[in-house]
Amino acid sequence: MTNLTKPNILFIMCDQMRHDALGCNGNRHVRTPNIDRLAAGGVRFTHSFTPDPICVPARASLTTGCYPHRCTGQKSNGGVIRGDFPKLGEEFASRGYDTYSVGKLHYLPYAGPGEDRTTHGFNTAEFAESGRILSQFDPLGELRGLEDYHDYLHTVGWGGYTRGHGLGNNDVYPAPSPIPQEHYVDTWVADEAMARMRSHLAAESGRPFFVWASFPKPHSAFDPPRPYDSMYDPRQLPPPIGDAATLAERSLDHLENKHYIHMWHLLSPQAKQVIKAYYYGLISHQDAQVGRLLDFLDQHDLSGNTIVVYTSDHGEMLGDFGLYFKSNFYNGSVRIPLMIRYPGVIEPGTLSDQLVGLQDLLPTLLSLAGSPLERQVDGRDLSPAIFEDQPVREYYIGQCEDHPKQQYMIADRRWKYIYHEYGAIEELYDQQKDEAETVNLADSAEPHIRKVKEAMKQALIGWCEGNEDRAMLDNGILAKAERKQTTVRPSPSNPFGRRLY
Repeated sequence: MTNLTKPNILFIMCDQMRHDALGCNGNRHVRTPNIDRLAAGGVRFTHSFTPDPICVPARASLTTGCYPHRCTGQKSNGGVIRGDFPKLGEEFASRGYDTYSVGKLHYLPYAGPGEDRTTHGFNTAEFAESGRILSQFDPLGELRGLEDYHDYLHTVGWGGYTRGHGLGNNDVYPAPSPIPQEHYVDTWVADEAMARMRSHLAAESGRPFFVWASFPKPHSAFDPPRPYDSMYDPRQLPPPIGDAATLAERSLDHLENKHYIHMWHLLSPQAKQVIKAYYYGLISHQDAQVGRLLDFLDQHDLSGNTIVVYTSDHGEMLGDFGLYFKSNFYNGSVRIPLMIRYPGVIEPGTLSDQLVGLQDLLPTLLSLAGSPLERQVDGRDLSPAIFEDQPVREYYIGQCEDHPKQQYMIADRRWKYIYHEYGAIEELYDQQKDEAETVNLADSAEPHIRKVKEAMKQALIGWCEGNEDRAMLDNGILAKAERKQTTVRPSPSNPFGRRLY
């Protein structure tokens, strides 16, 4: 392909979006007509996963095509992508694309005051990092030039009102945003993404564009702007699956302890319903912004030659088993939406149940753009799954957290095996019969189930050995960290003074 025939790419990323929180993925309560429209126009994947259900490692895997243990050396937040791993923005720029990033990148490190902006391979980058750069370099928010959305709010009279009153970035307590929807962060991302496309067209460079439009929502704080805070009646929404007692029954101390660290155990059933209603409100607001982006492509005669992707870095537990956020391998956390539209190339209405993940997007998009990746990565080109409904892997592997809390998942389209280093605890779920993951079959005496568990366990060990992920292995078996609970001095983040290791 020449620069004149290469497709443009609009990559719409979001943060903490459950796979089942969209109408196109079967949710009968939330209203997402624009995302549903996007899904109907191309391929929608029903078994799409994050390789690591934590923000930074998931995004590192997406941008490099490799698992976090390989590209950063860490499976939790804090890992810096190694310098010898080219990033997504660099790959497309080297192939003649003008590349623009708007919104949340969440790659480390961040550049401080007076330093050149770290664009991570994009030609330009405008940041809405949910205050992470500010908290590192400017906690009082007095400086400009660190986070663009922060600066923007000061120009429209809403400086300092980034989130709902009294809410932190990782608070679940629901409160409507004081910021009008026209200045809300996801609106700003859509505005700036369209501005980048508009200026690109005006420049008439003859090169295709790659626009990374990354919405910070529906990640907490759950603070939708009005009127989206009242769009859903909390009394009409289904309650979460299970409760904290389920984790205690499974001896998952390291997960159960989060109830006390974050004080989720204090949430009433009604509060949990309001949280879900506000989460859905954030999604519907984001859906409206996706609609604006799709309409922009239509209005500027770009839709026919633009690949559009929509996905998320990980999911949101939303109260299932008493948990919020992510960092585990239950479906609410590890399964994500993924859809790709490419008119004239991908048949509208294509549905794929093949096992796919974020690490597959770099090789897949380069292949669709006519410039296949020549180096080896962990991700797979999904063209066989898209065009021939052929599998690209037998199992999907997920990794999460570092020692002594490592968690691993191996899944096919029916079974999911989870291993917890802390306590050497196993979980096994039959997803065909128990998609809610309420019955742990790991200790079943039924011969067929025992055979399934052992086969998946050995496949996981083989994968760790073959992919140089030796932190999870101890002399050829899965590593074990002894369960241990002590007490420490209570603190605001640990009011009950519990320590597990």
